[in-house]
Amino acid sequence: MNRYETTDASTYYLLLEHARRMRNNPTEAEKILWKYLASNRMGVHFRQQHPIYGYIPDFVCLKQKLIIELDGGYHLVGEQPQMDKERTEWLSKEGYRVIRFTNEDVFNRLDEVLDKIAEELENASK
Repeated sequence: MNRYETTDASTYYLLLEHARRMRNNPTEAEKILWKYLASNRMGVHFRQQHPIYGYIPDFVCLKQKLIIELDGGYHLVGEQPQMDKERTEWLSKEGYRVIRFTNEDVFNRLDEVLDKIAEELENASK
C-alpha cells in the first residue's frame, strides 16, 4: 500500500509534516493508548496520526478501516462537536468505522476502552 493510498499524493505530503508534529507531541491519553496499539497486542497494525482524505485521525488500522479518536475537552465546546460529527460521517461514507473515547476514558477506564477496540476489530473480521 502506498503511504498516500488513503488520500491523493499532494494532500498527503501537505499533511505529513503536521501529522509528524502531532505524533511527536501526543497528549498523555494518546501516549497511554499508543503503548497498547503499537505493540500489536490486538493482532493488527495501527498507525498514529496518519493522513486520510484530508484528515489526520489519532489512530487508524488501515486493514480493518477502523479509526480511533481521543477527544479532549475542546471537543465539547463551540463548533468542534459539529465538526467532529461531520468528519465522522464523511469517513463513515468512505467505509471507515470511527470510535471515539474521551481522554478520561483512557485515564480511568482503559480496560473498557481496549475491550471496545477489540470488539470492533472482531466484528470487522466477521
